[in-house]
Amino acid sequence: MRLLPITVCKPGMKLGRNIYNEEGITLLAEHVELTDTMLRRLSMHGIDFLYIDDPRTDDIAIPELLTDETRQAATKVIRSHFRKLMDDSSRKKPAQVGALSKDFRQILSMIIDDLSHQKNAMIMLTVMQITDHYLFQHSMNVCIYATLLGMANGYNRDQLQTMGLGALLHDIGKTKIDLSILKKPGRLSDQEFESMKQHAVLGFQMLKDEPNIPLLSAHCALQHHERLDGSGYPRSLKGYEILEYAKWIGLVDAYDAMTTHRVYRNAMLPHQVMEILYTEAGVKFDLDKVELFRDKVAIYPLGVSVKLNTGESGVVVDLNAAYPHRPVIRILKNEGGEELPAPYEVDLSKKLTLMIETVNDVESF
Repeated sequence: MRLLPITVCKPGMKLGRNIYNEEGITLLAEHVELTDTMLRRLSMHGIDFLYIDDPRTDDIAIPELLTDETRQAATKVIRSHFRKLMDDSSRKKPAQVGALSKDFRQILSMIIDDLSHQKNAMIMLTVMQITDHYLFQHSMNVCIYATLLGMANGYNRDQLQTMGLGALLHDIGKTKIDLSILKKPGRLSDQEFESMKQHAVLGFQMLKDEPNIPLLSAHCALQHHERLDGSGYPRSLKGYEILEYAKWIGLVDAYDAMTTHRVYRNAMLPHQVMEILYTEAGVKFDLDKVELFRDKVAIYPLGVSVKLNTGESGVVVDLNAAYPHRPVIRILKNEGGEELPAPYEVDLSKKLTLMIETVNDVESF
């Protein structure tokens, strides 16, 4: 299968991977033939990339980080509890977090169990899912990424539980932000952004006195927008003043925000986001955390089309865990853009003179 921008997908192409609905249940199954209406609706719902069947790359298998059972259960819990907190009738009332802490702890245990079975797993692009609110999927993504990084950093299960809960609930304060701001179809004004920034404090207030939520988890909600150089909010903390867990969550929160479709901009691919994060390493984010994150991210996702410095083009078919920026490429076209009758593979970790020059170049499809 190939990972293509939805803008170049055409009716008649077949879906290479499931697309899920708001409950985490399959909406469009792999191998279904796409229609013009399907493509328009998927685009309207913020799906920027699709996995498409391609006989030349049909052996590519995209690993799932979570089981179907865990994904559906997590999606249901996050969506139902967050929607209840966002309901107009409850927005002005003190938040009753106790009712949801048991459910979130149970979901987190399932996520940790799933991820512990594949400790060498790479952070892939998220599942293609239509959701009725960005906040729901984002909360789960940040939890998954933070938990994987915690495992890679050697955290024990108690530490993973504490940081994972902080990650899962880091944006819970947004459930108390005015809906006109939360759902605004465009960039926020300066005044609206100041209101939005209150979600960090609101989230902390909702979690800090809950006996089933560790205080460190509550502080993750408070501090996940703080930055090393003091440019973050709400308290302009610097360096060591910021909790380690909050630093991890702040990093993956920024990554997921940039790799996810927003109303005012399309999603970026991982290699583009990592370039941005590296420019901020040592300034806004710890360099060692950015480096570990880079080593756990599939910078060039499986199935993505690339063009090499030789002019040849192909598709990423395998990853090198030790060198995620040097994947295995199946060459499909020569330097003249002609289809090869016998595609072949090159391992960029062993061919150091070869470089990826462009990704998802329309001419290479």
